Amino acid sequence: MTTHVDLAARAKAFTGLHTPAAPLALANAWDVASARIVEAAGAPAVATTSAGVAWSLGSPDGDALARDRALDLVARVVDAVSVPVTADIEGGFGADPAAVGETVTGVLAAGAVGINIEDGHRDPAEQVERLAAARAAADAAGVPLYINARVDTYLRGFGEDATRLDDTLARAAAYLRAGATGVFVPGVLDPTTVAELAKGIDAPLNILLGPDAPTVAAFGALGVSRVSLGSWVAEAAYAVVRRATEELLSEGTYGALAHSLPYGELNDLLKG
Repeated sequence: MTTHVDLAARAKAFTGLHTPAAPLALANAWDVASARIVEAAGAPAVATTSAGVAWSLGSPDGDALARDRALDLVARVVDAVSVPVTADIEGGFGADPAAVGETVTGVLAAGAVGINIEDGHRDPAEQVERLAAARAAADAAGVPLYINARVDTYLRGFGEDATRLDDTLARAAAYLRAGATGVFVPGVLDPTTVAELAKGIDAPLNILLGPDAPTVAAFGALGVSRVSLGSWVAEAAYAVVRRATEELLSEGTYGALAHSLPYGELNDLLKG
């Protein structure tokens, strides 16, 4: 049985993985099998993708999945791997700060030591209260939970181009004062902008990568401490399903399956 002392130690170890010298690289998982694959490939931690989790459970992404179903999945992933797990909890699975605190209590009960929580279309002042509630819940449990505060200014194109950087830095500073550990800014890959973000944010910076992004090392050189693939891996997996099906039905062939994991290897990963 995992105790809060164990969780605290694991949370500290997870936090220590964030450094520009060797950015924490996370290929996000969405179920037990994908988490086991990520761990077996050598990842020092497992992060869930809210979109992939929601899709795998028959729900759209975007605060539509019920909290208990999301937390059940987190618990299953934690039980399946030996490395630290950080959970993407979307907007916090709660209508108000108190509910966000309840979600964090559930995350800790599931055994995860980190969360992603996004501001989305919320007013930054409201997000500050939600982050403070998340930190208070973690403090009450005695666990230094890694709270990765996602700032959606670039992802959603909020505000004017000329003021977006300043707005992002202002939000990041407010979120850190509220109790966030790090800041996640998806939707930006421009090296100059990323370097400005890393310079202006007094905490580990997380960037979302994709097929056309520079290398992990290149972002580390800009001051980035963490990179993640978000829903990209799940999207790629589901793309194989569509390609295989379309090829089967149209051509009667099976080339899309050429790079599949061997049955025995995948099955063995699930035996532990």
